[in-house]
Amino acid sequence: MYIYTKSRGGSIVKNIIVSEIKEIKDELIEINDFMYNYPELGNEEFKSSKLLKDILIKYGFTVESNLANQKTSFKAVYDSKKDGPTIGFLCEYDALPDIGHGCGHNMIGTMGVGAGIALSKVIDEIGGKIVVLGTPAEETDGGKVHMVNAGVFEDIDVAMIVHPAEKSFNSGTSLAMDAIEFEFIGKPSHAAAEPEAGINALDGVIMTFNGINALREHLKSDVRIHGIIKEGGVAANIVPERAVAQFYVRSKKRNYLNEVVDKVNDIAKGASLMTGATLNIRNYEISYDDMRTNEVLSKVFKDNMKYMDVDDLEENRSGLGSIDMGNVSYVVPSIHPYIGIKEGVVAHTKEFADNTITPKAHERIIQGACAMALSGYDVIMDKELLKAIKDAFENK
Repeated sequence: MYIYTKSRGGSIVKNIIVSEIKEIKDELIEINDFMYNYPELGNEEFKSSKLLKDILIKYGFTVESNLANQKTSFKAVYDSKKDGPTIGFLCEYDALPDIGHGCGHNMIGTMGVGAGIALSKVIDEIGGKIVVLGTPAEETDGGKVHMVNAGVFEDIDVAMIVHPAEKSFNSGTSLAMDAIEFEFIGKPSHAAAEPEAGINALDGVIMTFNGINALREHLKSDVRIHGIIKEGGVAANIVPERAVAQFYVRSKKRNYLNEVVDKVNDIAKGASLMTGATLNIRNYEISYDDMRTNEVLSKVFKDNMKYMDVDDLEENRSGLGSIDMGNVSYVVPSIHPYIGIKEGVVAHTKEFADNTITPKAHERIIQGACAMALSGYDVIMDKELLKAIKDAFENK
């Protein structure tokens, strides 16, 4: 069995890669802080995506925009014209409403372009290709999912992205997720004078909630089902003609999630039969697959984080949320590690956003970008390593 050891890397070339990132440190910090100061929501990141594309073009990348019908997406390529694997670095840059970059996507985008530029400084000698992908709307529309479905990742051998967090974690897992809407259509009537003439759509929604609550006892512990009543009627004295419930259904594995979703849908169908209301089911947001970390590539990244003096790595992070990087991990060997910016700070808050522009965060940008670039170098230089990465991917 192949065992990766960090001694296989060439320290002289690695030092060159690190020095190249440090050369552009001021530019990277300027990009990061600009995105913090001018946050843009998903699919509206026109300034941010242009900023990232411009610096990549400046350093010799060829850029294609509007991938998978997403106006703020991009694909930047630096090709050595020599044989070798294609290394993918992913960027995010969408912000949260009213909070700004409370998930640190300004740092993610900055680290992605920094890694690509640094590795490009040596790739003409060592071979291979670099692809930096701009993936919009992670918080809302799952830009990576659209790109996966459009075949954007087909020519990429490994994919990496680094996410800021309260602590540094190895790449771990996330939950697969489906967003399901149940629309019940009944028949209105006067709730006091002629209740027998009506069909109560809200009863369909309430029975669906009750059925799901009964189902929980018979599901694996990793399943999460949480929902809201989006519409429940217009007045208490009118039998509700229309009622709408929306749920997120999550599980550690996509195949088990599909089973759970079938059961949830059957509950709603049963509620429709019990009430006489017509039922419409749809996915109201994009579906996410679970994150399947490539453990071989993760070990390479971990060693390169240590090379960059990041020694506070925790064990693999088992996320209870859902990320569109999960869909990427089903089509290409992938990692999604985390780099700590301040212990105790909570994501999706203004405090977290403010901590993406501190001196500590600026240092972490350089370390994270370097660790990705150095990992890309290791993959290019070691054919046995690449084979081990691909074998682990196929086996998983």
